[in-house]
Amino acid sequence: MPNTWRKQIVFAVAVLAALASFDTVYAGAAVLYAFNGGPDGAGPGLYSTDTGLIADSAGNLYGTTYAGGGSGCAGDGCGTVFMLAPDGTETVLYAFRGLSDGENPTSGVIRDTAGNLYGTTVTGGKYGGGTVFKLAPDGTETVLHSFDPESDGEYPNALIRDMSGNIYGTTYDCGIRCDLSACCGTVFELAPNGTETVLHFFTGGSDGSHPQGRLIWDGAGNFYGTTTQDGPGGSGTVFKLAPDGTETVLHGFACDKDGSSPEGTLIRDKAGDFYGTTTYCGAGGGGTAFKLAPNGTLTVLHAFVGGIDGYYPFAGLIQDRAGNLYGTTIGGGDGPACNYSYGCGILFKLAPDGTETVLHTFGRHRHSGSSPYAGLIFAPKGMLIGLA
Repeated sequence: MPNTWRKQIVFAVAVLAALASFDTVYAGAAVLYAFNGGPDGAGPGLYSTDTGLIADSAGNLYGTTYAGGGSGCAGDGCGTVFMLAPDGTETVLYAFRGLSDGENPTSGVIRDTAGNLYGTTVTGGKYGGGTVFKLAPDGTETVLHSFDPESDGEYPNALIRDMSGNIYGTTYDCGIRCDLSACCGTVFELAPNGTETVLHFFTGGSDGSHPQGRLIWDGAGNFYGTTTQDGPGGSGTVFKLAPDGTETVLHGFACDKDGSSPEGTLIRDKAGDFYGTTTYCGAGGGGTAFKLAPNGTLTVLHAFVGGIDGYYPFAGLIQDRAGNLYGTTIGGGDGPACNYSYGCGILFKLAPDGTETVLHTFGRHRHSGSSPYAGLIFAPKGMLIGLA
């Protein structure tokens, strides 16, 4: 295993509780598990804009690593699906071999009531464009769909699943060509019988291109998501996709005005307001956190300026019952053990009035993690859990 993979961790940060019950605590963050970068996996949540973990009723956490798990994929390993028990024991549920079974899962997994896990790999499969896979409780992996870059897309992102067993997602690239050198991505549906239908081909220009976050939906069957590029302002979009396949751009980002590259998954409150992040640009140059009202009005809640404030919020946000928002940045902070010139990132809280509080700075200790690409999840006892 090459030594290019930095030490990465599953961490917990207390919002309402203490961390005294954890064995390893560094500067306010408890390390639940530290990946060694070999058979146990490497790069957990790497390049994921969605929550990198899910939890079951017993408190087990499930996720994926981009690499590790074996010696394939040029020696880096092709990635894993793992489970982390409440006592900190990690179990590799599946190690990808590469090619036919997929390579490099980045977007975590979802779970059905029977305990089956579903996820994507961004490469590999029959045509090399990535896969949708199912992992049974006994560890059997089944490739449900292999993407063909020349027809239905490549680099699939995180999934959602309805009560009928239909799976929905996006591909970051390809499908149809925007121009002679690039593809723009798709929205797809995968039926339980394995039939895939492309619901929308992004064409670049005004409708946006390169979707990355997980889709969300409303009670009427509409999907909502983001594209990271193009659109009316040239810097990405928030879009709505109706059941009949009609796409509507709800907002087009303009870099210097309100941010660029909304890569993280959106959330929506009971009033119908959307919340999300842009990774770059904005008034401070380091990305933004935003609110999009049902009438189309976008409000920048916070513009990141770098330094201790953090910059580049790659993943989306989560919201508590009081309306506070929580998220991470992959850069910024003032961690003294950080080896990156742009910083190792922060974990932040945004109050309803827009006040930002830095809850944790990564890189304060050499074992405290860095660059938390994946989003956060809430855990019992006032904890936030994530990957760094």
